[in-house]
Amino acid sequence: MSLYLLNIIHWLESHQLPCLFKTITHFDCPGCGMQRSFILLMKGDLSGSFMMFPALIPIILLFAFLSVHVMAGIRNGANILKYAYILCAGIIMVSYIYRLIVTKTL
Repeated sequence: MSLYLLNIIHWLESHQLPCLFKTITHFDCPGCGMQRSFILLMKGDLSGSFMMFPALIPIILLFAFLSVHVMAGIRNGANILKYAYILCAGIIMVSYIYRLIVTKTL
């Protein structure tokens, strides 16, 4: 990795945004772990990133497809995006429920 990328990763690690939901309720929110997952992905730890927040890679792919669709106007792109959003939301909710059950925070 280049020194520049390492500096970016270090800066991101030391400047993560706090979760307002977790601060108030002391429970993880459905998006908790996304920042840490992104940092792990930038470090090249694909499995660690997936274990931290399983929906991150599908969300990145969704936004990449969205960008291409907006710029190039892909045929049936709106329908594909609709189902991709539903898939990402489903992954987020299933992993959130799993995390709540496994960590017994209820």
